[in-house]
Amino acid sequence: MEKNKKIALITGATSGIGESTSYELANQFSLILCGRNTDKLKELEASLSTKTKVKTLQFDVRNQQDVYEKISSLGNDWKNIDVLINNAGNAHGLDFIHEGKIEDWDMMIDTNVKGLLYVSKPVLDIMTKNNCGHIINIGSIAGKELYPKGNIYCASKFAVDAISQGMRIDLNKFNIKVSQINPGLVETNFSMVRFKDDEDKSKSVYHGVDPLVGDDVAKVISYVINCPENVNISDITVLAKSQASSTVVNRG
Repeated sequence: MEKNKKIALITGATSGIGESTSYELANQFSLILCGRNTDKLKELEASLSTKTKVKTLQFDVRNQQDVYEKISSLGNDWKNIDVLINNAGNAHGLDFIHEGKIEDWDMMIDTNVKGLLYVSKPVLDIMTKNNCGHIINIGSIAGKELYPKGNIYCASKFAVDAISQGMRIDLNKFNIKVSQINPGLVETNFSMVRFKDDEDKSKSVYHGVDPLVGDDVAKVISYVINCPENVNISDITVLAKSQASSTVVNRG
């Protein structure tokens, strides 16, 4: 471990915003990269190890026991995590609530809400003991306003908003910053997951729009982390210029 180099743990590091953030922070932090895809984790480690120290943890955030065991197994060189970026999350389906699939609901709630909590708990055990740290929860504009057929996905991101506020209040006495970053349209594999690999539906989301990309959000994350010690950006919403709200998008 490089002397005096801080440690950042990133969930959902193998794609999209998480992957972009891994590259963005590699010159500043030693990185603990977490994800489900073992092969992709190995690729990231090989690529980023030329810039910084990298450790990978393979787990699904929905598996509480595995999450706890993997994070708790970190050795002395890695356990004092300075920054946690709760990025792992997903959307499944875009249906009216009466037509929604229960398995889609479970996936979103288990990943976006329970998974965030499962990862945060062992990290908070460390941060509260050290009396310092910074947690960044990746929310969504969907956690600020509802849109048709958004129902349960929006509910899960509204929960992230509430959890972030609750963390900020409860952890204030431990000198821990809590920030929430809420992107709008970001062109990643998000829509492919939501529409179950339907390329036509996925492409239609970004049709006629110049959306954000993962690197845009990663730069915002870096900015939030690198504010002066006495500054905490508690809540920020990041939109493409062409997007005014969840439902108002200028498609040219």
